[in-house]
Amino acid sequence: MTSRSFRGLRPWQAFATVFAVSLALAVMAASNPPAAQALTQSGTQTPEPTAAASTRYNGPDFCGNCHQDIHEAWQTTRHAQAFSSPVFQQDWVALGSQFSCLTCHTTGYDAASNSYATEGVTCEACHGPFQVGHPERPMPITPDASLCSTCHKTTTDEWRASKHGEVGINCQSCHNPHTQKPKAESITALCSNCHSDPGQSFAHSTHANAGLECSSCHMNTGNEAASPVGGLVATGHTFTVGSETCIGCHQDTVHSRDTILALTGDLEQAQTVDPKALQQEIQSQQETITSLEASSSTRLYTGLAQGAIVGLIMGGTAAWIVSRRLKVIEEEVEVDDEPEG
Repeated sequence: MTSRSFRGLRPWQAFATVFAVSLALAVMAASNPPAAQALTQSGTQTPEPTAAASTRYNGPDFCGNCHQDIHEAWQTTRHAQAFSSPVFQQDWVALGSQFSCLTCHTTGYDAASNSYATEGVTCEACHGPFQVGHPERPMPITPDASLCSTCHKTTTDEWRASKHGEVGINCQSCHNPHTQKPKAESITALCSNCHSDPGQSFAHSTHANAGLECSSCHMNTGNEAASPVGGLVATGHTFTVGSETCIGCHQDTVHSRDTILALTGDLEQAQTVDPKALQQEIQSQQETITSLEASSSTRLYTGLAQGAIVGLIMGGTAAWIVSRRLKVIEEEVEVDDEPEG
């Protein structure tokens, strides 16, 4: 065997092996479409309520026979329209009819059969299936955030990070679960039940005088127009006020130093600052920044040069070792090929 044939054998073998494996993987991938595509191709449609799924549930109209006022208030809520809402129906089709959505948008959803008892979030979605013997036997309910978090996970996660969550002020403390409205005539009236002096600071008093509600700042998210697909849109239940909240209304004054200082009554103190001293401090800081940037560039080029030198040494060493190894193998092969004397 010659030296040339020995050197050319292994590279061609490696090429052929990799090519064959790649071709096989490509064929396998082409024959197995993604899960979302397979779902669309299967012709999956919106499941219908089935008799089997409805056997344990009596439906909201049954509850309305006794709880007429609650039933009437519920009929106009987002819970009642959780399935029929045009927003949900549009997203349901756009996402390929993902059955997991029905866990929160229907009542009595059965993942095994992809069926449900009733459209929307009805009485039995929260209270459970009708209990035989009711009203003597009370309907169960979990009067805390653990029930709401089943579907409203993003909101309850925000709430747990808030001061309300820390002291245990649950969802039902502020929200009427049947009407889904605040338990007061306005948001500010609701907050005032605990925060009795909203005008204790400059910010609260001026905003209140301008007619803003507490939620205008403390629940501002900036994504009110966003589609709540998957329930992942922030709802402002941390109740914190960030700089983006101020910028939303005060774009024209947020960078106007004199205007802000005049509003806070600190303009006289600001006028005592020496402009020349500030200018010298700014110049000194700019010089420091320039020096740091030059030092950073020097370190970068030095590192690149050192890396290049080390790479040349290590690469040359590796190449020499490989060439020596090939030479030894070729010599052994040539000796084996000589005819025996």
